[in-house]
Amino acid sequence: MITFDEAQTALTATLLRAKELKIDVCVAVCDAGGRLVSFARMDQSNWASIYGCQGKALTAAATRYKSGDIPPTSVVMNRISSLEGDNMIYAKGAVPLLRHGKLLGAVGVGGASADLDEECAMAGALALGCDSL
Repeated sequence: MITFDEAQTALTATLLRAKELKIDVCVAVCDAGGRLVSFARMDQSNWASIYGCQGKALTAAATRYKSGDIPPTSVVMNRISSLEGDNMIYAKGAVPLLRHGKLLGAVGVGGASADLDEECAMAGALALGCDSL
C-alpha cells in the first residue's frame, strides 16, 4: 500500500511536470484499492477533471495497467465498473504504481490532452522509483 508521504511525493512530481508543460490539471493518487489518498486541482483546471482523474486512477489501480490500455468494450471490465458504481474511466491519463511488482496504487491526471495527462502521471510514478511501464 502507498503511504501518505509517497502519495504526496507522486502528487508533487506530477504537478511539477504539468507546470513544466504549462498545463493545468487535476491529479488523484489512490491506494491499491483505488481509494483516494491525495488530490490536487490546479487553479485553471476544468472542474470535470476532478472526476476524470479519480476515475482513471481507480481503473489503473484495479487493473494494474495504464487506464488507456483497457478496451472500453471489454464485457468483464464493464461489469467490474458497474459493480464499482460506474466510476472507472477507460481513458489515457493514469498509471499504476508498481514497485518490484507490488501494487502501491495509481496516479491519475485529467485536464489536458490524453498524452499529456499520461506524461504527467508517469512523472509521479518515476518519482517513487516505480517499475517502468
